[in-house]
Amino acid sequence: MRRFYAPPDSFKGNMVQLDEQESHHLCSVLRLKVGDEVDLFDGEGSEFLCRVASASKRIATLEILAEAEPSAPESPLKISLAAALMKGDKTDLCIQKAVELGVTTFIPLITSRTEKIPKNLEKQMPRWRRIALDATKQCGRAKLMSVKKPIEFANLFSRVNGKCLFFSERGGGNMSTEVVENITVIVGPEGGWEDDEIDIARRDQSTELITFGGRIMRAETAAIALTAIVQHRFGDLK
Repeated sequence: MRRFYAPPDSFKGNMVQLDEQESHHLCSVLRLKVGDEVDLFDGEGSEFLCRVASASKRIATLEILAEAEPSAPESPLKISLAAALMKGDKTDLCIQKAVELGVTTFIPLITSRTEKIPKNLEKQMPRWRRIALDATKQCGRAKLMSVKKPIEFANLFSRVNGKCLFFSERGGGNMSTEVVENITVIVGPEGGWEDDEIDIARRDQSTELITFGGRIMRAETAAIALTAIVQHRFGDLK
């Protein structure tokens, strides 16, 4: 079944109007017609079975037939992934996989060893959010992952709630087994953390420093693998 996205303010009774991009995808790419049935989600956790009521390249309208269960229910664990900006399309990959792994918030970090900060970061935001939306459509979630604006590492701890798991190549211990409902996973850049950044994390009372031995991973691999480990340990990836 084809899936589409429309925010709650697009709903009028049992009718939903798709935006121009989603309408174009419905009509010109998928070539769906009036009467075809599709799935629709509102980005806040609700999913619906719909029928195409009208279709044009700029505006398509769907009729809601019934509320449905998302094929990928949300994890009871609220994970925020704070990952250092990476070169090329590696940040794109992390955003995509974070959605698939059930992350609720993605926070790009600017660290001392961030190798290349993209120009015009503000212009990256629509693209990153589109990547998150496309991943949501494909993986069956009905809730959109929030993609935040990049922030300096030193400002991170004042902007997150709950427990923080700071993964470091040195200076940390084993992951605790304490059950929590809200976790921020913090992953550094390719070159690792500076000593002063580790000290900042160590001074934060809600932060646990963790070092895994035996594996050397690239930054994007670490972000994906560590998120999966946390989701398995505390969430619903059993």
